[in-house]
Amino acid sequence: MNNDSQLQRDVSDELAWEPAIDHAHIGVAVANGVVTLSGFVKSYPEKIAAEHAARRVFGVRGIAEEIKVRFDFTPTTDDAQIAEKILTLFNHDITVPENHLQVQVEKGWVKLTGKVDWNYQREMAKRIAGHVLGVIGVTNLIEVRHVPTPRDVKDRIMAAFKRSADIEASAISVTAEGGIVHLSGQVPSWKDRRTAELAAWSAPGVTKVEDTLTIA
Repeated sequence: MNNDSQLQRDVSDELAWEPAIDHAHIGVAVANGVVTLSGFVKSYPEKIAAEHAARRVFGVRGIAEEIKVRFDFTPTTDDAQIAEKILTLFNHDITVPENHLQVQVEKGWVKLTGKVDWNYQREMAKRIAGHVLGVIGVTNLIEVRHVPTPRDVKDRIMAAFKRSADIEASAISVTAEGGIVHLSGQVPSWKDRRTAELAAWSAPGVTKVEDTLTIA
């Protein structure tokens, strides 16, 4: 059995193992370590869960996500109601700054714009929007506001890598210019790559992380 065939089996097994996913209508294809997910699921959170499950599998070098959201009912909420619900949830969540974000909804697809101080606020806004009934997708265009970046931001990121049990710091190169951080090198899995990204985003003053890490 070649590596792609085994990887296809492993990803399919992981999808079946994840309780948040009904894997019956998800197709898995693999070519040179790149996994293509197709088919349909019943909600946007389930679509995200399927992608995360695939990323957890060792040996996955890339993911092409082509899953569609197909509700098993007709949503009673229109685009205006979806937008209103998202904004209400933003206002009730202390991690999302009030009155700094804009929401646009077209046929169930949400576009988020605006500025926040930290990337975790950007990610939380996307997560909140994705869990609203009737949403089929989220485009997150929220920007991280530029603040003064410490001169030693590169050293801080490398120190964070060394503290992490999940990151092999010696295999990663970090360059920083202004608020933009570039990561290069090799990591053993998508999980390690995501962990490195999150560590870089946690440094003060970082407005963008350019990740060209490859999966070894």
